[in-house]
Order: sequence, then structure tokens, then C-alpha cells
Amino acid sequence: MIVRDYHSTKIYGILALLLLTLSVTALSSGPLAGNIISLVDALVSEDASILAATFWQLRLPRVVLALMVGSALAVAGVTMQAIFRNPLAEPGLTGSSSGAALAAATVIVLAPYENHAAMLPLVAFLGALLATLLVLSFPVSAGDQMASLLLLGIAINAVSSAGLGFLSFVADDFALRSLTFWQFGSLGKASWEDLAWATAIASPALGWLLCQGRVLNGLLLGERDAHCLGIDVHRFKVCALLACSVCVGTAVACAGIIGFVGLVVPHLLRLVVGPDHTRLLPASLLAAPALVLAADTLARTVVSPAELPIGILTALLGGPFFIYLLLQRSRTSA
Repeated sequence: MIVRDYHSTKIYGILALLLLTLSVTALSSGPLAGNIISLVDALVSEDASILAATFWQLRLPRVVLALMVGSALAVAGVTMQAIFRNPLAEPGLTGSSSGAALAAATVIVLAPYENHAAMLPLVAFLGALLATLLVLSFPVSAGDQMASLLLLGIAINAVSSAGLGFLSFVADDFALRSLTFWQFGSLGKASWEDLAWATAIASPALGWLLCQGRVLNGLLLGERDAHCLGIDVHRFKVCALLACSVCVGTAVACAGIIGFVGLVVPHLLRLVVGPDHTRLLPASLLAAPALVLAADTLARTVVSPAELPIGILTALLGGPFFIYLLLQRSRTSA
């Protein structure tokens, strides 16, 4: 036990160091570059220099948003995979991501532009929550509850994708460019105002999920054994799915759809820290923001001065990894 705890602590230390390094890299990268000395000087300075304003108003909110979005998606992904007992489950499985994107797209296309800034984050969050509540409200039998929820989530995603396609068809050029943000994700709209409300909403749900490692371990034993351990399985699943919806909805409301983070990170970390969720959850809390920060830094610099949607880079990583998982499952079942 001491050896395993030492191994986990070592992994946490490495992940924390990686996250810190990537955070400093993200803060000091861009058209207005600066080394670590100028970075620290800008952060503690009270003057109105361009470098200080860039760090305080553009880069620092962007890094903080990456930390929040990565943590929310990864912890939700770990939870969803444990609830469905399926390694291919991901945070938007119940339709929360596509519901948020559809709600935001509706505002972009139909509402006057001057109302977008105030309406979009709230509407996107409500869209994610509504999609999850819609899935949970369907009457399903106890025997195939998880399979039914999975199929309902797929149906919600399909309908939302159709709605997004229709809105993209009828949108003008300006609205179409705005829709790209929600469909492929970006941290470019990070602001302290959005971070304030997003953190206030997501933090309780994220904190609660981080404390459920032992319960998630119990669910992996099966529902009957989980009941014997004193777990109210049905109630916990409903609460956990709602908490995941809050995390995913907040992330999508602030950064659009960033795919595969909640799928790839838990799998990679299981190879390192094992399947114990009391270790997997905090490790995901450190690793996923590092992945989002790395992808965002590349998105800002690889085609500078333009900016790639971050979802494209995470999909380029997650797509092949998803194919690898499918191949591994087919070989195991053969």
C-alpha cells in the first residue's frame, strides 16, 4: 500500500509539474512573446503596459479557462465510464454537449447580435441541462436502464446534430463563422466575467464528483454488489449524471464543444495509475487541463496570426485513439 501511494504521489507530482510548465508556456507564447522574467513582471505590475494588459486580460483568463474546461470534461468522462461500465463512454454521451451547442446556435442565428454576449453562455448551459433532463425523464425499465439511457443520449445527439446542420444552412456568413466556435471549440472568448459565473456553477458539481471515487469503485463490481455495500445505485446515478451535465454544460457554454478530452485522458491514466477511481479522478484533474493547454497553445501558434479551433486538434488526437480502443475491444472479445 505504501509503495502504491508513493507511486501515485510521484505521478501526481509529474502531472502537476507538466501542468505548471504548460501554463507558463501558454502565458508566454503568442504574437507578443515574453520570457519568464517579463511574464512575472507583467503579472505583478500595476502599470498599463501592452504586455501587462495582454497577460491579465487575454492570456491569464485563457489559461484559467483551460484549467476549468479540462478538469470538468475529464472528471465527467471518468464518471460516465464508471456509471455505464463502458470504456468508450464520454462526457457528452447523454446529449449535454450537443444540446448546449444547439441552444447556442439557435441564439446566434435567430437573436439580434447585440444580445449574443449576454445570452449565449446562459442559453448554452440551459441547453445542456435540458438535454440531460430530457434523457433522464424517459421511462425505462430497471433491467436495461443504462442501455436505454445510452440509446436516448445517442438519439438526442442525432437530433441536435440535425438542428445544427439546419441552422448552419440558413445562417448568414457572420453567424456561420460564429457557429464554428460552438461546433469545434475555442478558448479565444475567455473573460473574467464568464469565468466567475462558470466557476461558481461548476465547482460544486466538480467537487462532489471528485469525492465519489469509492462509490464509483463500488459500481464497477456490479449493481447488486454495490447495493450490498450500501450504495443507493439509482439515486447516485441520477445525481452523478446531473453533476456531469453541469460540468459539461459549463465547459461547452464557455469554450464550445471540445471533443475526446473526456475519453482519451481517463484511458491513458488507467495505464499509469490503475482503475482505482480514488487515484484516477485527481490524476485526471491534473492531466486533462495539461492536454487542453497544449492543444490551445498549438492552436494559437501553428497558423499564427490565425487560430485553429482547439476541437480540431483534440479530434486529431482522439480519433485515432478511439479507433485503437475499438480494435482492442474487438481483439479481446474475439
